[in-house]
Amino acid sequence: MNKRVSPIGKADGTTFENLAERVKNVHNATSSVAKGAVNQLLTIRNWAIGCYIVEYEQEGSDRAKYGVRLLQNLADKLSIKGLDRSMLNICRLFYIRYPQICATVSHKL
Repeated sequence: MNKRVSPIGKADGTTFENLAERVKNVHNATSSVAKGAVNQLLTIRNWAIGCYIVEYEQEGSDRAKYGVRLLQNLADKLSIKGLDRSMLNICRLFYIRYPQICATVSHKL
């Protein structure tokens, strides 16, 4: 019968404490990278959403029709958890404050 070979090192003779330490080290190393990636993607997402909203506000033909209810109407239409009216407004303000992120976002998307 074939013996399983561990891609990360020999497991023979590992104590419970060593096992726990290895799991903890893998978790810490990978979760910090994952958190960074998630933060970058959420930043890009929020900026892009803000960009779309501002572009719509500046050029939308039905802008006057929606007026101040634009963000609430958009949140209702999207029905995405976490993208309520206040979050859409934060995205909008984020884009207005940092329009120069455009070059970075273009590369990511």
